[in-house]
Amino acid sequence: MARLKIYTDENVDVRVAEGLMRRSITAFSAIERGMIGITDREHFEYALKMQAVIFTHDHNFIEMAKEFAKDGKSHSGVIYVDINKLSVGECIRRLALYAEIFSAEDMGNQIEFL
Repeated sequence: MARLKIYTDENVDVRVAEGLMRRSITAFSAIERGMIGITDREHFEYALKMQAVIFTHDHNFIEMAKEFAKDGKSHSGVIYVDINKLSVGECIRRLALYAEIFSAEDMGNQIEFL
């Protein structure tokens, strides 16, 4: 089973991806990849191309995941949390736990609320 990879969209603090990388988790941010200013759909498709779960504060990704399912398309998974709900450190801790427990296959086509 493939290890979980996490892509953080441009609304997520870059420190989340950095903190995950320090924990030896494959993670990358939209900022680091030069993906600032692209559409949510492009972020979603980039995460799919990279076979990475997308971590976001943007509820539009939940709708896109539902749309993909409705159309019979697969995606790599979405993990969502409201921007004001958790600190950067708590996001890192919880995402690290996801990466420890779930494989990429487990997260395929899933929507999780952090």
